[in-house]
Amino acid sequence: MKSGAEFIVEVLEEYGVERVFGNPGTTELPLVNAIPDSDVEYTMCLHEDVAVGAAAGYASTMRYHREDVVGFANLHVAPGLAHGLGNIHGSKYSGVPLVVTAGNHATDFEHEEPILAGDMVKMTEDFTKWSAEVKSVDALPGMLRRAFRVALTPPTGPVFLALPMDVTTEEADHDVEPLGSVPEPGDGADGDVEEAVEAVANADSLVLVVGDGVARGDGVDDAVALAEATGARVHGEIFTGEGNYPTSHPQWVSFLPPRARLTSTLLDVDTAVFLGCSTNSTLWKENQDLVGDRTTCVEVSNDGWQIGKNMSADVSVLGDPGRVAGQLAEELESRVDDDTRENRLNTINSAKQMVEAKIKEMDHTEGNVELPTKYDVVEALNSVAPDAFVVDEGVTSKYALLTQYDIEPESYIGSKGGGLGYGLPAAVGAAVAHQDLDLDRRVLGFVGDGSYLYYPQSIYTAVREGLDLTVVVPDNRSYRILKDNTLDLFGGDEEDYEFPGMDLPDIRIEESARSYGAEAERVDDVGEVEPALEELVESDEVGVLDVQIPGK
Repeated sequence: MKSGAEFIVEVLEEYGVERVFGNPGTTELPLVNAIPDSDVEYTMCLHEDVAVGAAAGYASTMRYHREDVVGFANLHVAPGLAHGLGNIHGSKYSGVPLVVTAGNHATDFEHEEPILAGDMVKMTEDFTKWSAEVKSVDALPGMLRRAFRVALTPPTGPVFLALPMDVTTEEADHDVEPLGSVPEPGDGADGDVEEAVEAVANADSLVLVVGDGVARGDGVDDAVALAEATGARVHGEIFTGEGNYPTSHPQWVSFLPPRARLTSTLLDVDTAVFLGCSTNSTLWKENQDLVGDRTTCVEVSNDGWQIGKNMSADVSVLGDPGRVAGQLAEELESRVDDDTRENRLNTINSAKQMVEAKIKEMDHTEGNVELPTKYDVVEALNSVAPDAFVVDEGVTSKYALLTQYDIEPESYIGSKGGGLGYGLPAAVGAAVAHQDLDLDRRVLGFVGDGSYLYYPQSIYTAVREGLDLTVVVPDNRSYRILKDNTLDLFGGDEEDYEFPGMDLPDIRIEESARSYGAEAERVDDVGEVEPALEELVESDEVGVLDVQIPGK
C-alpha cells in the first residue's frame, strides 16, 4: 500500500520526470515530502509563475536532447494557481509539454468554501489542452497517464490536474499504467503533397515562412532542404519562440514583425508556404491583410486548427512539418529547374536590404545618445557569447537580438504568448536542463527590464541551484512598449505625449540580484558593456548585467 502522493512520485519516475518545479503550500506537502525518497529532484521557486516558467523552460530545452520529456510544476491551491496562470498561458502558445498540478482541500471539505478554495478546473481550461480534478485515489493511475499523453501528443501543450489532499494522503495499491507510445503526425497525404508541389514549382515568386512546429518536430534540416530545393526566400513566423532555421543560411532574410505594413510587403509574392506556423496574426487589428489576394497560400501543420485559421489556405497539408518538408523537398528537387531556382535566389539580397532599412526606421532610441543602445548590447553578446543558449524576452529589444545575433537550431527559445514574466523563469529552467544534461554551455537570458521586474526572485532559484546562467537586461527604465505602441496607433512624435506613469524611477536591478546572491553589475557606457559581460560569463556564479540604454 502507498499513499496517493507516493504513487504520484512513482509515476513521475516511471515516466522519466527527473525534476519538479514548485511553490508549495500545506496541501502540497504530501507530494513534497514523498519526493526525497525518490530519484526525482524538487526545485523550489519563490513564486508560482516562476515555477511554471522554469518548468516550461526546462521542458523546452530538454526536448532538444531527449524524447517524451514533460515539464512538471506543482502549485498551491486556487490563489497560487492564479499566480501561475500567466506562464501557463505562455506555455500554451509556446506548445510546451507541461503537466501542472495544484493541491486542493479534501473533497469532503470543498463544499464549505474554505479559504484558498476555488474552481481550479475553470481557471485553467482556457489555457490547457485538458484540465481536471482527481476525485479519488483510484482515479490517479488513469488520469496521470492521460495527462502525460495529452501533454506529449502533438501539438504539445500544458495540462492541469487538481489534487485534493485526501487523494494524495489516502493509501491504495495501484500499479503505474504504461504510458505507451505517443502518436506522432506522419507524412502528408499524397494528393495534398502533390497539390503543394504544383503550387511551389509553378510559382513566379516564392517565400517560405518557418514556424515553431519545425523545431518541435525536429524538422530544421528538412526545412533547409526545402528552401534549397526551391530557391525560396526564408522568413521566421511572427512571434517566433524557437530556432526553426539557421539565420546564418544565405536564403534566410528575417523574422516577420507583428506589423502588417512590413509583413504584408514581405509576403507580397505569388506563392507563400507557411511551414509549422501558429501566429499568423498582428499585434492588434490592422486595416491591412498580411497576405493579399494574389498570393497562393500553402499551409503545412500538424494542427488542423491552425490551417486556414486567419487566412485562406489555398493548399492544406496536415502532417508533421518536418516530414512534409522532406516530402516536398524530394519532389521539388527535380521539378524546379536551375534557372527558376537561380532567379528566385537573386531576389533575396534586395529583400534583406529592405528589411534592414525598415528595422532602423522602426527603432526609437531618441534620448541620451551617450548610453549604449540595444544594438550595442547585442554586439557585445556576439563578441563574448556567440555560442550561448539564449532565452529571450527582450520585448522592445527583441528585434535587435533577432536581426543581429545568429539564431541557430536548438540554441534559442523565446516568449511567444505575449504576457510578460516568462523569460527570466524560463532561463532558469533552461539552465537547470543544461546542468542536468551535463552540457558545458552558458545559458544567456536576454530579458527586458519590465519583464525582469515581474519575477526578480527567479535569481534565488538560480543561485540556490548553482546554475551556469548570465542574464542581460537591456534597461530603458520606461514602459517603452506602450510608448512605441502609442506612436504606432495614434501617430505624431514622442514629444507630443506626456506618457503618464510610463517613466520608471531609478530601480536598481543589480542590487536586487545581489540580494539573492548573484554577481551583478550596472553599466551605462558603451565601452563597459563587453568587459562587464565577459567577466560575468566567465564566472562560475549566476550573473546579472543591467545595461542602461536609451528609452526615456
